Amino acid sequence: MDKEECSNLSELKEKYQVFQEKYDLPSFDEMNKLFEIEDIDSESDFLLRRIRRVVSEKIAGYLRFVEIILNPSNAPIFFFKLVKKLDSSDSEILKEIYDVLGKFEVEVIGLDLDYNEEKEAEFINKIFKIFNEDIRIKFLAIVEKLGNGEGKKKSKESNGSYFG
Repeated sequence: MDKEECSNLSELKEKYQVFQEKYDLPSFDEMNKLFEIEDIDSESDFLLRRIRRVVSEKIAGYLRFVEIILNPSNAPIFFFKLVKKLDSSDSEILKEIYDVLGKFEVEVIGLDLDYNEEKEAEFINKIFKIFNEDIRIKFLAIVEKLGNGEGKKKSKESNGSYFG
């Protein structure tokens, strides 16, 4: 990390600290671990909005991934193999996650249309709490299941050719 980046990060942490104390926000380190907020330019009149947007982009990425798993009709073929690893309880958990993340997406639109520092802080607190204490844990269990090959259906290897 060069001197300028270090300076920006220090300045960002200082500015965040002011909002953290004012609105009882999670620590900078906790937010950074979950949502990678360290690259935000601290030169902003609307720092909480910038943080919320970074958080929202991360959440949107998770939402799209869940969407592809739940509805893989236009997904790359790779996802079809993943979906076979999930059972109905996994699908229900993913639907719950999808609903919560979708509600956050709608709330973000409202925040974008009508800036209010206090509402930005409330959103950051709410999404951190719900994401960290519930969604992240459930989602991590699903992702581990997708990645380690365990699931309801083990794919059977075939010695035949692809077409026959």
